[in-house]
Amino acid sequence: MTEHSSSGAIDPSKVLQRIILPRDEDPLDVRPLYLDEPENVHSHVSSRRSVTVPTSAKVSFASYFNAFPASYWKRWTVVDEVVLRMRVRGSGRIDVYRSKPNGDTIHLDGRPIRVTGEAEPVEFTVGLKPFEDGGWIWFDVFTDDSSLEIVEAAWTTDRELPRQKVAIGMTTMRPVDAVIALRALGEDPAVLDVVEKVFVADQGPVKVRDTEGYAEAVKVLGDKLEVIEQDNLGGSGGFTRGLYEAIEHTDAAQIMLMDDDIRLEPDAVLRSNAFARAAAQPVIVGSHMLNLQARARLHSMGEVVDLASGYWRPAPGAVTDHDFSEESLRETEELHLRINATYNGWWMCLFPREVVLRTGYPLPLFIKWDDAEYSLRALENGFPTVSLPGSAVWHMPWTDKNDATDWQAYFHTRNRLVMAALHSPYDIRSTLVKQGMKLTLRHLLSMEYSTVAVQQKALEDFMAGPSRLFDSLRTALPEIQALRKQYPDAQVLPSAREFPPPTFDMVRAEAMLKPPTNPATIAAEAAKALVHNLRAPEESTTQRPQINVPATNARWFLLGNLDSATVSNADGSGVAFRKRDPKEFRKLMARAARNYRRLGQEWPRLKQVYRDALPELTAAESWRKVFEN
Repeated sequence: MTEHSSSGAIDPSKVLQRIILPRDEDPLDVRPLYLDEPENVHSHVSSRRSVTVPTSAKVSFASYFNAFPASYWKRWTVVDEVVLRMRVRGSGRIDVYRSKPNGDTIHLDGRPIRVTGEAEPVEFTVGLKPFEDGGWIWFDVFTDDSSLEIVEAAWTTDRELPRQKVAIGMTTMRPVDAVIALRALGEDPAVLDVVEKVFVADQGPVKVRDTEGYAEAVKVLGDKLEVIEQDNLGGSGGFTRGLYEAIEHTDAAQIMLMDDDIRLEPDAVLRSNAFARAAAQPVIVGSHMLNLQARARLHSMGEVVDLASGYWRPAPGAVTDHDFSEESLRETEELHLRINATYNGWWMCLFPREVVLRTGYPLPLFIKWDDAEYSLRALENGFPTVSLPGSAVWHMPWTDKNDATDWQAYFHTRNRLVMAALHSPYDIRSTLVKQGMKLTLRHLLSMEYSTVAVQQKALEDFMAGPSRLFDSLRTALPEIQALRKQYPDAQVLPSAREFPPPTFDMVRAEAMLKPPTNPATIAAEAAKALVHNLRAPEESTTQRPQINVPATNARWFLLGNLDSATVSNADGSGVAFRKRDPKEFRKLMARAARNYRRLGQEWPRLKQVYRDALPELTAAESWRKVFEN
């Protein structure tokens, strides 16, 4: 490592990742994402770029947003060394460290600082050679009898990188959140400078233009902002509109998609942009998800699709739901190993123009699996996905939802089958059938008849072939909503107080909450619950709920032995009254058995049909017809 000094402010064209601090409007619980401070130390944040470390203190910038994820830059970009450029004043010491893939810390270099008057520049250069498998770089600040101010700092490169602009596509059903995100995009001149255009596919009943704060968003974004009002075509229709407009009506080299219901860290735009500009080959650059309800928690670090089972899951080695307020980056050895993702959710994700031109547009899936399918298709065309640490947005975590049992169960089921048919290299029909029948029985024992009904519709629509996918962008949701209205378990009331008090023995219910663990016990409990569900219930046990069940306890081994219950929603917004119906149980089970038998028989043909249809399903002309309809 070499160390030298230069003069002047940091050249923005050389910046890979700025050192940033919390905004004034941010809650205090975001602070551990930016600064690693001892409990008795509180640094003074004077702006998004400036911070003063008080006397007799040690403050580390080994934080999620300010440490440099060196292994990702080593693996995927042409950058072979980074320069930590700073402007400082005051007295103290700055030390630079790196980590190994196992989390061990190595001191690289450091120097004392004695600067009075105007801030002076300081630089440290670090080579990226040892970072193939993992590791971060960061710096710590020490003070004694004087404070030390960092006026600005950034991880930079002296390598010439192409200048590329970003076109942003946002789809919205929540205009209040969308306006907040739009205003955040325009709050920093550096971010605004790389943004060429912002396309908003406005699909909600309340329009963005009628939302408080929209005028301020227009003021900061100016003619960069274009709001397009269209029918509700779901996430895939909204995001594809952003890709389509960017390709058809701009020459932007990068296209970024982002959700409306996020809280944006604007520097994530700059970091994704810089990473894509430096990439050795075109790569999709995904951003991490931070927990909107617990701001210091990293919820999603990277995902993969298991093509042998047809399910997504965290990438090997990925850390989930990590709380930086409890354990810092330096203390969490699992965070130092570089992980490989196969897709990134579209809460925030950047695509080089070449990737879209060669991969085509997303599938018309409305919601669910469109992001995973697209990255799998891009990978087959030679374009990997990188989930980049330090680039992130805050979003409601999916663990706080239960969208696998409401109307979205239709899209989970149908679209997973579409993805598997297109991309799985394995013969997974027996897996799909076994999983499907097991899931069906679990929902039926839980008295979730509406869920099974929409899942079976999804199965039947998948087997009808891909020709209806574009039409279903407009028709599937109202059809599902009408179907669910037929089932009591899909009707949500504000609270359990809408019903008479439960009659079931709570002590007995508590004993039934213990899940069966070994296969023999599971089979015995399932058989017992199955027999119970085939018997006609006593009328009195279905007229009023036997028990109130919290969402976390709504499991088949409890509900399968009851005749009725009120069950809370996962988000706590209300309850549904579930009651046992043996006739409906038999009808849906028979329907599922027929459908899954047929799926197993027809799977090879269906795979070929969907693969043959892929070029038309992802063509610009096909989507143009949707948007012009």
